[in-house]
Amino acid sequence: MTVQPDGPVLRDIHLPPAPPWWPPAPGWWLLAALVLLAIAAGALLWLGARRRRRQRDRVLAEVDVLAARHGGDTQVLAAGLHQLLRRVARKHDPAAARLRGEAWREALARVPVDADTLHRLLALEQAMFRPLPYDTDAALAAVRDWLRAALASERRRARRA
Repeated sequence: MTVQPDGPVLRDIHLPPAPPWWPPAPGWWLLAALVLLAIAAGALLWLGARRRRRQRDRVLAEVDVLAARHGGDTQVLAAGLHQLLRRVARKHDPAAARLRGEAWREALARVPVDADTLHRLLALEQAMFRPLPYDTDAALAAVRDWLRAALASERRRARRA
């Protein structure tokens, strides 16, 4: 090799080959795992909300079925509504099916409803056994209000646990 007076012969600069697209860098793996985790958590939350919504709709539809089936017989309607209240109240207090009098009133009062609604619900207990006139539309509305509040408070309690 002959040395030229201007210096050695240099070659052109060669860039290294481009990095391969696979496997991705660890940061991309972490991002993918976080996205999958977020999708799974969102799906679980959505499924839980859908299940609770269906349960609430089934319970409220049962009120409509009772009203349609026993609309003429107020004692039987009161008994059916009272039984439905006790079934839902058992989710808040397992002993709610056996409670009477003041203990039953306290079990109903654990659900945040107004005093008028609570009074109408307590009137159902007497209407089951005595043919007392009562406003069935107001009683049905009170039962629906209490059921909505009970199922909503159950959801809040489940979130805290």
